[in-house]
Amino acid sequence: MHAYRSLATRFARIGAVEDAAGILGWDAQTLMPKGAAEGRAEQLAQLRVIAHEILTAAETGDLIAQASDDEAGLGAWERANLREMRRAYLHASAVPGDLVAASSKASSRSEMVWREARAASDFATLAPHLAETLRLQREVGEAKGAALGLAPYDALLDGYDPGMRRAVIDPLFSELRATLPGLIGTIRDRQAMMPTPMPLPGPFPVEAQKALGLTLMRAAGFDFERGRLDISLHPFCGGATDDVRITTRYDEADATRALMGVLHETGHALYEQGRPSAWLHQPVGNARGMSLHESQSLLIEMQACRSAEFCAYLAPRLRDVFAGEGSAWDAENLHCLYTRVEPGLIRVDADEVTYPAHILLRYDLETAMISGDLAIADLPGAFDEGMRDLLGIVVPSDRLGCLQDIHWPGGSFGYFPTYTLGAMAAAQLFRAARESLPGIPADLARGDFTALRGWLRENVHQRGSFLETDELLVATTGKPLGVEDYMRHLRHRYLGEG
Repeated sequence: MHAYRSLATRFARIGAVEDAAGILGWDAQTLMPKGAAEGRAEQLAQLRVIAHEILTAAETGDLIAQASDDEAGLGAWERANLREMRRAYLHASAVPGDLVAASSKASSRSEMVWREARAASDFATLAPHLAETLRLQREVGEAKGAALGLAPYDALLDGYDPGMRRAVIDPLFSELRATLPGLIGTIRDRQAMMPTPMPLPGPFPVEAQKALGLTLMRAAGFDFERGRLDISLHPFCGGATDDVRITTRYDEADATRALMGVLHETGHALYEQGRPSAWLHQPVGNARGMSLHESQSLLIEMQACRSAEFCAYLAPRLRDVFAGEGSAWDAENLHCLYTRVEPGLIRVDADEVTYPAHILLRYDLETAMISGDLAIADLPGAFDEGMRDLLGIVVPSDRLGCLQDIHWPGGSFGYFPTYTLGAMAAAQLFRAARESLPGIPADLARGDFTALRGWLRENVHQRGSFLETDELLVATTGKPLGVEDYMRHLRHRYLGEG
């Protein structure tokens, strides 16, 4: 037990360093002045090196071996914690410290250049920085892959979604490729025969949007004693343990997007705020990978808050906050607005039916970049071609094309597929929650998330990383991750089937 307790102390220290990096990363995307970018890149790199050195020290490996010998004397949560410690150690020890520092610095610089390049639709300026970030991420993937017995992309993917592999994703995504185009066409044909939803007339002052967003966050159960809402170029959930920071972006011509952005990030935040309190500073207390994390944000935003029931709650509040008049503010019209299916350029603004197409494209592109089959110079053309093939859309500029996302400049190769895997998991979990608690839709019509949040807290949040992803899904929904419930949800919501 001595070895395990020493490990627990060591990992608590690593967690504190990572929390500090989380707050600095949040600040870099919200409040930090542009001139501080180089200094911030160095600060974050040094914190990551410190955490890496603690994690990869020879003593850590020795302690894991000793604790493994005494594993029979540990409780179930302690054994799961040791499993997660071992996983973290294997990932980190595969990557030399100098590569960790170089990758961190390159990603931080690339991300800052991306902000200006995106605004100017100037891919050429970003290209050399992105190429360097990709080169280093490929090295990370190769190093981890060699240690874990995985292909480089699988090794990167495992860092975001433990246990996930291309061998699992490819059949699921192939099924989506085969069914999505026809489904999108059928839904659009059906909606073409219905009255076109009326846009809500603006303008929508930012302060009023923020006030309503805060109201919805409280309704969903966000704890403002342990978190806050801010503005960033790209909405995200970050921060630190017991200090969960979420962001959104506002458009005074359209309030509906920011509100759903807030609810999406609130779903992430509820997961973070609901993690098991006794294990918050240990690996087993962390969220179980990004597919499940995305399932929580998409369950709140897509499954719950774009439902007809929740729109009945939201509509009168929108009307009151923005002094709306006329039938455009009715719940039925709002629901039509939130469930309108129309292929568009921007991933984060996509409806839930066309959204997977954006992910399929990015998945294809990033796997090709990691494998070396796609050069950075060819990325804009490949992106534009993919948008034409998958959604029939012509991309007018790189700002609206390959420059729209922060993920690749920030070094997050392997992240994109978790969005659609999360949508699948969200459909499974929401089905299971409604079967367990049939009153959830009626609750949502009153803006009451208590039952839904309680079910998620018990079945997902408080389990942390105690179970592997598919173990958790089988325990809560009766089956591993699949496409069936997601497609059933889409057909029910948009075609009235089932």
